[in-house]
Formats: sequence, structure tokens, C-alpha cells
Amino acid sequence: MILSDSDLQAVWLTLRLAGVVTLILLLLGTPIAWWLARTRGWWKGPVGAVVALPLVLPPSVLGFYLLLAMGPEGPFGHFTQALGLGLLPFTFWGLVVASAFYSLPFMVQPLQAAFESIGDRPLEAAATLRASPLDAFFTVAVPLALPGFLTAGILTFAHTVGEFGVVLMIGGNLPGVTRVASVQIYDHVEALEYAEAHHLAGAMLIFSFLVLLGLYAWRPNPRG
Repeated sequence: MILSDSDLQAVWLTLRLAGVVTLILLLLGTPIAWWLARTRGWWKGPVGAVVALPLVLPPSVLGFYLLLAMGPEGPFGHFTQALGLGLLPFTFWGLVVASAFYSLPFMVQPLQAAFESIGDRPLEAAATLRASPLDAFFTVAVPLALPGFLTAGILTFAHTVGEFGVVLMIGGNLPGVTRVASVQIYDHVEALEYAEAHHLAGAMLIFSFLVLLGLYAWRPNPRG
């Protein structure tokens, strides 16, 4: 399996994008997941639905509205221009923002399930030892939820690697800037370069399979 320089450039950009998005969502998704796991308020339903929306929304729809929001007339576009950052569409950081929205449920939902599985008893025990809510979170909840963190991180990274519709809508097809591996495959197919498309698609297929194989092999057997 031989990858060209442009293929390797696209692969490196994809891995960089997935790494940055995973780190950002780890920081943003953890408090969201913790709140969803602990709250009993009526806001839990709407917030959970918004988080899960990318699972059912066509990527082109999400990409279209993000493009409007980050464009010169959009609220986020006005904000980034006021900060002197310019416009984010067709830039690497535009891809990061779009991918973060699209991969959000893959980070939040496994973390929420992990936090919910802890239950109240360990946190109540920590409270009787005069641990503050913040101390209980970092010393009790986070260690007990580590398998959920690992699952969420792996799924978020792998999902970001495989994105196509959203990144194409927001980033376009700029070599070395926004042309990720999925877009590179699309280019090969459009140019009838099926051998090159096969090489890159095969590499992504093997990567995805190994990621999922490792994830399922690592998970403990619930039957002991």
C-alpha cells in the first residue's frame, strides 16, 4: 500500500484535527456530561437532545448552518472578526469548530453513562469525609469513570478521522489546510484515480477496524 505525498499530507492533517478536537471536547464535554448525569431539572431533556442532534442531523445541514454562523454576516463571524481573528470558514480552526460540534455526542454520551453508573453512594461517602463537590469530582468520580473517558476519547478521535460532509462544507478542499483524508479520497474518485483511492481508503479502513477492535477487546467482560 503506497501513499503519495499529498495522501500523507492529508492523513497528517486528519490526525492533527482529530487530536485537537478530542482534547477540546474532553475539556468541554466533561462538565456537560457531569451536569447531564447529575441534574434532575427539566433542562436535561432539551440539552441532551441538542448534544445528540448531530447523530440524526445530516452533516450537510449542520455544515450549512455553521457556515452561516461563522460567515461574515453570522454572529460567530462578527465575534471572530471583532477579536481580529478573521473568518474561520476554509481554515483549519474552522474545521476544528465544525468537527467539535459534529463529534460532541461521541464524547458526552459515553461520559454521561460512566458518571451515571457511579451512583450517589461514593459521592455521599466523600461528602461525609468533608470533601467539597470539586474534590469529590476529581478524587472519586473521575477515577471511577476512567473507562468512560477512554471510550469517549477513542470514539471521538475515530469519528473525527472519518468525517466528510461537515469538513467539506466548512473547509472546502485546500491542500495542506483543509484537505483531510476523506476529502482526498473523494478527489481521487472524482479524478478516476481508483488505485490511489483504494490505497488511502484501505488505510482508513484498517485504522478504523483496529481502533474498534482495541476498544472492544479492552472492555471488561460484564459476566466476569
